[in-house]
Amino acid sequence: MPPSHNDFLQRAVALALDNVGAGGGPFGALIVRDGQVIAEGVNRVTQVNDPTAHAEIVAIREACRALNRFQLDNCAIYASCEPCPMCLGAIYWARLGAVYFAATREDAASAGFDDSLIYSEMPLDPGERKIAMRRVALPGSTAPFLAWARHAGRIPY
Repeated sequence: MPPSHNDFLQRAVALALDNVGAGGGPFGALIVRDGQVIAEGVNRVTQVNDPTAHAEIVAIREACRALNRFQLDNCAIYASCEPCPMCLGAIYWARLGAVYFAATREDAASAGFDDSLIYSEMPLDPGERKIAMRRVALPGSTAPFLAWARHAGRIPY
């Protein structure tokens, strides 16, 4: 019998639990295509001093390397917890076909991983956010986009 959604989610939770024992954060994820695990990831933020090294991001990077492509449209991600805003953005950029998760963002918040500030900041205009964000009108700032549009060898994404 092929693995089920529950089997993959149990693996993600086991990765998260093992990672806690190894000194990492309590998050695990895997990328699956056609019932096969392509890549696994665990939260490595504190081990590598990289705030973007979340389990989902690590798994996406590994899957892209394994498949030698930057889109994972025929893949699913299984995560031990509901993806944070950064990971959700990466999931959309990677074009994953489905997301399955076990614990919720509220479960994560109760353990000290509270992303509610980020969720509340996202719909605000940049000038209203807690971190100062100001557009500086710079002549030529759109030149890279114009060059991209004209570049015959560009790879759309």
